[in-house]
Amino acid sequence: MDIPLEVLTHANIEQLPTITAQSPGAVIALPSEESFAVMCEAKGNPEPEFRWTKNGQEFDPSLDPLLRKEENSGTFVIPNNGNLTEYQGTYRCFAFNKLGTAVSQEIGFMVPKIPKFPKEGFDPFEVEEGQPFILKCDPPKGIPPLQIYWMTMYLQHIEQDDRVSMGLNGDLYFSHVEEKDSRRDYCCFAAFPKIRTIVQKSAMSVVVTTSTYGLDPPPAPAQITKPSLLTPPGVRSEAVLVKGEDLRLECIAEGIPTPKVEWEKMGHGRPEKFRLENHGKVLVVPGDEQDVGGKYLCKAKNPLGEVVHYFTVTVEEPPEFLVEPQSQLSMIGADVVIKCSVSGSPQPITTWSVNGVPLQANRKIFDDTIIIQNGQPSDSAVYQCEASNKHGKILTNANIMIMNLYPIILTSDGQEYSAVEDQGVMMHCKVFSSPPSTIFWSKDDSSELVTGPRFTVHDNGSLEIHTIEKGDTGQYTCLAKNLEGTSAVDAMLYVKDPTKIVAPPQDQSILIGTDAQLSCLVEFDESFRGDFELLWQKDDEEISPNNTDRYFLEEGVLHIVNVSHRDQGEYRCVARTPVDSDVASARLIVLGDVPLFVQSVKLRWIPGEDHNSSITEFVIEFEENKWQPGSWRDLQRVPGNHNSAVLDLHGHVGYRFRVYAVNAVGAGPPSKPTERYLTPPAAPDKNPENIKIEGHLPHEMDINWEPLSPIEHNGPGLEYKVSYRRQDVEDEWKEHTVKRHSFVVRNTPTFVPYEIKIQAKNHQGWGPEPKMVTGYSGEDFPSAAPDDVAVEVMNSSVVKVTWKQVPKDKLHGHLGGYRVNWWRMRSLLHSKQSQGERHTAAFPGSRSHGTVSGLVPFSEYSLIVMSFNGRGNGPGSKAVNFKTPEGVPEKIPVFRVADVQKRSISLAWTPPLEPNGILTGYLLEYQLINDTEEAGPLQTVNISKPDTTRWHLRDLEPLSKYRFQLRSCTSTGCGSIVNLESTTLETSDVRAAFGRLYRCKHLIRCRDEKAKASQSHRASLSTGLASVHTGISSQGWFIGLMSAIALLTLVVLIACFVNRNKGGKYSVKEKEDLHPDVESQGINDDTFCEYSDNDEKPLKGSQHSLSGGLKAEDSGDSLVDYGDDDAQFNEDGSFIGEYAAKKEKRASAEIKATAQTPA
Repeated sequence: MDIPLEVLTHANIEQLPTITAQSPGAVIALPSEESFAVMCEAKGNPEPEFRWTKNGQEFDPSLDPLLRKEENSGTFVIPNNGNLTEYQGTYRCFAFNKLGTAVSQEIGFMVPKIPKFPKEGFDPFEVEEGQPFILKCDPPKGIPPLQIYWMTMYLQHIEQDDRVSMGLNGDLYFSHVEEKDSRRDYCCFAAFPKIRTIVQKSAMSVVVTTSTYGLDPPPAPAQITKPSLLTPPGVRSEAVLVKGEDLRLECIAEGIPTPKVEWEKMGHGRPEKFRLENHGKVLVVPGDEQDVGGKYLCKAKNPLGEVVHYFTVTVEEPPEFLVEPQSQLSMIGADVVIKCSVSGSPQPITTWSVNGVPLQANRKIFDDTIIIQNGQPSDSAVYQCEASNKHGKILTNANIMIMNLYPIILTSDGQEYSAVEDQGVMMHCKVFSSPPSTIFWSKDDSSELVTGPRFTVHDNGSLEIHTIEKGDTGQYTCLAKNLEGTSAVDAMLYVKDPTKIVAPPQDQSILIGTDAQLSCLVEFDESFRGDFELLWQKDDEEISPNNTDRYFLEEGVLHIVNVSHRDQGEYRCVARTPVDSDVASARLIVLGDVPLFVQSVKLRWIPGEDHNSSITEFVIEFEENKWQPGSWRDLQRVPGNHNSAVLDLHGHVGYRFRVYAVNAVGAGPPSKPTERYLTPPAAPDKNPENIKIEGHLPHEMDINWEPLSPIEHNGPGLEYKVSYRRQDVEDEWKEHTVKRHSFVVRNTPTFVPYEIKIQAKNHQGWGPEPKMVTGYSGEDFPSAAPDDVAVEVMNSSVVKVTWKQVPKDKLHGHLGGYRVNWWRMRSLLHSKQSQGERHTAAFPGSRSHGTVSGLVPFSEYSLIVMSFNGRGNGPGSKAVNFKTPEGVPEKIPVFRVADVQKRSISLAWTPPLEPNGILTGYLLEYQLINDTEEAGPLQTVNISKPDTTRWHLRDLEPLSKYRFQLRSCTSTGCGSIVNLESTTLETSDVRAAFGRLYRCKHLIRCRDEKAKASQSHRASLSTGLASVHTGISSQGWFIGLMSAIALLTLVVLIACFVNRNKGGKYSVKEKEDLHPDVESQGINDDTFCEYSDNDEKPLKGSQHSLSGGLKAEDSGDSLVDYGDDDAQFNEDGSFIGEYAAKKEKRASAEIKATAQTPA
């Protein structure tokens, strides 16, 4: 809590230490610097002392004779004496006095090592023409950022294009090499800007060998190769975008012709707003955009095909304060609440400290809040809140002062205020106390308080009087009172007569070359005789009579000598006192011919033949020999009945002129050019235009303007005079002369209005009096958050957010609008909270409400509001939690047919990923849709159990096609429909003709551990479902096929048993003890010949179609035997075998088989 300096002059009040300055997060020890300051400054009462830690251990700079310690400061200086490595580490400053300790951010002192490529020689790389190739760079590690360049020994850049380009890792990728890629000096350069170092790798030689065909002329069909990716490897990869930092996704492909790379954000199409680099091979995902997380794909394609890679981008962010702990002054006995709310991804770890020591258990912590109950002076301390995740660390100090203090009025006693009738006045009474004081105002030593609709006592103690009357004159007393005592000051108010212009200036028309007089008679309060001002303005620009010979002021009359046309305009008389002003204006019109410019000539010509079409106009062109010699440009157009024109010219230019005529047919040929005419130098006749005032930093103002074109210089030595002054206070003009067309005003207050003038000047003199423009100095971030944030739920996915606008004096810039950030905390179906992805909506302009849409129903959200200006976002408001009501569920993701019979169909599905509420059940509808125009009646089934995921429909027509529609429902309604069609079978008497499958794994174990081998023999005999048509068993081809399969099965079984006998005899019991679960172990060096009789696994990969066909596939590592009478099919058509009638039926077979069936 900063105690105002005025308070310290009244009472010696102790104050907690506050760190006022410190070094940035990292100090890099560059070899070129003489020394390095590790800075830490603080204030407090008593004066703070300082101590340091290095890498978490106590560190005393004063004990090191090489370090220079500054007096009354925590700063120490490390000299660059060549032995800096011992000082490398992470430092932290502690500023303390007897009241408490403030802690700085961590300061890293880094001594960079000079990066070097290893010294190595390279044999030439031989690559066949047309093949892909990667030239490795492998840059050394160093302080980022790292910049890599590929160049020749003569420092010429290696040309890069679609075919040859550098990857993000610095390697040089060739989609395919060509003969021209042969060279001996491929050099990789690594630049480290922070340490001002560039290192070079040894030159590498690439030799391209030419095959029997060349790539020019265009490749023949046999030479075209399908694209594949050189980087990244695989089909999928994951990437993390750190908020505030751009993420680069890269795809570089090989192929002939060179593949083109396209990018897409899945579900959003081509990311138009994102930037492409490296010939389209790199997609730059901006770190300051919203909703950039998700799935992306890159697609590289050429005429022969394409290859795709998928990226999953997750967004993370460093810690950021949502609610930063605030310093507080509290009275003794009151409860003190300190809140520290932090956002970030991963969720930051927050730690509390008091005076730099981790918080003890004697203070109550509720989530992100510390509560000090019945606060006492001994509880006064500096509280630190530190939050960190893998992306960074933030720390803030909050000074908590608990004390009682009588009112100290900081406003001087006996202040005098002046005001005029019917206006307002503000009399101040600034008070510092604990607890806060109650402020009373009275008048003329009266015991009665000043009250009424014309009087307002503000929270800061000031008394405002609206619509002042003469009787308000008098002495006013401000009384401040709290539990500790009372203080008072007096103030005197004088009510003055208003300022009035009783005889304003009159409009006039005056002849050029004569004198003009404009009078302005004013009445004002006599007490302002020494402070009264009478000012004159022309066209909103102030006239300074003392700075020119053409204007002078005498007894309120403005005299204009030798009036010219530039004196024409509106003149304003401004009468001003310290408390009010009055304004009157008049128009001055100048009569007479317009005089010629000093730089002017009269050009005459004799019209040529018009060829029976009247001349409509003459066009005069000019050519000058200084800036654009040889270029003819239009100068002036005159009507066709003229044969002369007066031309206004620029100074210090050599002109030639020519004329051509224009009629209805077109333009005729130009005349012969005149002799060259050289104009003498002259002062500029115009000033810069398009003046722009911008503020990129809080304490700077950038002034830019459109410079005069070279021909407008009118002579050598062009310069610009920049004049500026503050508009909101009495300020003198400050002037600077520059040659460029920009100027930066430094050390300005934040966001205050300025008046600016730019005047041109050359060696001949000044240009005309410039016009004045107004602009603002640099903006800073808003310092206050919106108040009274409230959320009104409109429906299950839309809410209306309202807030109280940030005061103008807290915006520190032009209000850009308000930004609403929200994130999903949890689904109301679950109690566990996990902060979801943050979303943002911006509402431009001055407004106090906005609508947020796209929310997930039946969820709990948190929301904050912040203002923003041209500089950035202000602090966020206090988070507001709200809940969305139930909505309809999302579409069911999986809906499939599980089993088909003659008169029944079994359906299976999975619940919606987002039920958006509590599921109440499902609505199933179906109807007959055979290939006729008319469909059967729609049947409806209400499934009231929400955990149901299967349904069996009976009494259907055989060999008939049905359409099924399924929706999931909540109490709000039912979601989107998912459709499915299927056909019942002609008959349900379907038997399986199936074969047997055996597998023998045989391993030969040798005593020599280097000679291990394994053999695996697999025999499979299977057939599909028997056809529903009769007679196939009588076909000759079928009998021959069955005989061949039986013979093959016999041969494989004999080979399997022979191999087992060769492997030796092993104890089956010992083997079972060693490997109780053969399937989980797999084949390794310790497994010998055996067969698996595991009957718990169905055959893998088997699928059926509605037509009844069955395809047998590899069964993995299972060995299945079965009995002929017990054969059956599960719901997806897969065969389930059992090799003994006594074996227990498998309850899990149906579940396992179903899980294999694709949706």
